[in-house]
Amino acid sequence: MSERTLSVREVLAESPAAGLQASQTFGTQAFGTYAFLISLLSVFYVSNASLLLSHYDLGWHLAAGELIRNEGHVPFQDPWSFTLGTKQWFNLSWLWDVAASMVFKSAGYGGLVVLVVACGALIVGCLASACLGSGASALAACIATFAACLLYPAYEAAPNSYLTASPNVATMLFSVVFYRECLRPAKLLLLPVLMVLWVNLHGGFVLGFLILAVFGGGALLRRDWTGFRAIALAGVGCLVATFVNPLGWQIYQGVTATLGHFVQRNIGEWLPYSQNIELPGSIPGLVYIVAFIALELRHGVSTKIRLEPRLLSWLFLGLGLYQFRYIAFFFIFSAIPMAVHLDRLLPRRLPLLDIQRALLTAAIVGACVLPLTFFRIQPALGMPDMLSERDADYLQTRLAHARVLNHWNVGGYLIFRTHGSVPLFVDGRAATAYPDDLLRDYFKLVHWEIDDGNWDEVLEKYHIDAVLWMKSHDELRQFLVGRRGWREDHTGPHTSVYIRPPAGR
Repeated sequence: MSERTLSVREVLAESPAAGLQASQTFGTQAFGTYAFLISLLSVFYVSNASLLLSHYDLGWHLAAGELIRNEGHVPFQDPWSFTLGTKQWFNLSWLWDVAASMVFKSAGYGGLVVLVVACGALIVGCLASACLGSGASALAACIATFAACLLYPAYEAAPNSYLTASPNVATMLFSVVFYRECLRPAKLLLLPVLMVLWVNLHGGFVLGFLILAVFGGGALLRRDWTGFRAIALAGVGCLVATFVNPLGWQIYQGVTATLGHFVQRNIGEWLPYSQNIELPGSIPGLVYIVAFIALELRHGVSTKIRLEPRLLSWLFLGLGLYQFRYIAFFFIFSAIPMAVHLDRLLPRRLPLLDIQRALLTAAIVGACVLPLTFFRIQPALGMPDMLSERDADYLQTRLAHARVLNHWNVGGYLIFRTHGSVPLFVDGRAATAYPDDLLRDYFKLVHWEIDDGNWDEVLEKYHIDAVLWMKSHDELRQFLVGRRGWREDHTGPHTSVYIRPPAGR
């Protein structure tokens, strides 16, 4: 088949129906592709089960879900800290918290792993469907989807990972679903129904409006008035759906409390991609990014790719380089352009039936390995021992109702282990639960070099009885024990507890 160069006008005018037709054409011929991707990637996710449970906020999410189920409503204020003041708690993930706590209660950590892997499998299936619908061959779609789903979780940068036991997984899943359905406008009116779930699962629901806006803009450029009207109606429906939540219109106040907040400068996932690179683990992602840029610059305009996937890919590549949390969406949205580019590079005449048989055979092997992998790792499943049960027993015995200045990273675990019997200073809920002044005071302390004045000010201002901090921080030990006369009263696997000396000493 001869190739021709497409003009920009032809690329913009490409009909969405072509993608749907291609999806239908490949639907019966790509069973091996789906089976291979879902089974092999599920094995990969299960083999990283310890990382699936490593998110620092998992503890408070489970505690919040249990609290909501017990009280029958979403709390207006945080019940666990002594520093909240009059601050309202915007729990943007209350539904995920409830669901996760129910799964944890009935099936433990293994149930949480199964929940996350199931979401990952849905993401794989939706993304593969979107790639096949773009007109790429089954093999090209398989390669692009496999690469994207291998890279977007970012396990090498844990705990800043994006397929874990945290509400982030809801945003990853619904982003892919919105992306896929916008490629097929016939089902767009289902999106408001999905938005009712998304808005109660995670504050990342606003990303759905960006996806709709990009596809709406693409429809306008193509003068596809029918498609534009469908997207506009879906957008209006989604906007109305966002108010179906316990916070009402204040849901947007909760979202804006996080976006653009000064606290982002101190949280790893909000820092630039360059500050989250881990070698050699990040090398595959860097190679993928370079390959995408090279293929886009070389073949972008001349290749039959819809505008919207390319625009979303470049947009989130830029955002991801600026703030690491967005690079996961780049890998997802770029799967379609990469699939089409790879299809251009693959040999034209391939034994498709033989390839599908090979993929299906590999899928069967993966399906057999999957339960064996799960049962092998299940006995060791659990939260990281950042704050062990022994540490929690000590805190509850010696410091119940004391004013403990805790390190940010152990805050969620402290909530989970003590359920408020040991009030905490701060945790990963950040600006959605704590006053800005409190957060500013805390972040004065998180430097390796100790500023005596800042520490003295915070210790006195909040009448701190004990400090729960990383035991590796020797400078803090020298300050509290050596220069201020505190006592290191307890050490755990990762933390130390320092007790204020009695008054008068």
